[in-house]
Amino acid sequence: MRGENNLVAHPSSESIVTADEFKAAFRNHPAGVAVITADAGDGPVALTATSVFSVSAEPPLLVFSISELSSSTPTIRKADTVVVHLLGAAQLDIARLGATSGIDRFADTSIWARLPTGEPYFPAAHAWIRGRVVNKMEAGGSTVVAVQALETKAPPAGDPSADASEAEPLVYHNRTWHRLGEHSKIV
Repeated sequence: MRGENNLVAHPSSESIVTADEFKAAFRNHPAGVAVITADAGDGPVALTATSVFSVSAEPPLLVFSISELSSSTPTIRKADTVVVHLLGAAQLDIARLGATSGIDRFADTSIWARLPTGEPYFPAAHAWIRGRVVNKMEAGGSTVVAVQALETKAPPAGDPSADASEAEPLVYHNRTWHRLGEHSKIV
């Protein structure tokens, strides 16, 4: 399953959608917020992503994309394993940390640790998935990464934080952080 595919970095000049138009189209499309962490041997890295989604339950696969502009991208591209943190509104500080450029995201040793397998992670995350990178694909100025889940931590059934009426997922919409909850329910 391991391999790299190449996608044409720049499609033909027939494209009439500008980068600004494309971003505007997605601006009102909300997305869940995650933080990806990894350590390929040169120290831990983290970045905030809104591109995480599940692909398959059998086998358990997820996908995310990383921009070539991120300082964390080279390490994530080299890593065999990553930890994908699925954040709730209570973890906005972790989302902001992963989204802030030019800082040591691991300076505060009280908010992160290492799993027994060595990956850096944020224990306060609502849920996390440790996985093995199984495929990478170049896509324009980004890399799409496919990950097979090896281990998860999520609130168990019956825990109030696992209840949809109690949980408040963190979402990003129109350049702003939001929380989902009973107040945003429309049905």
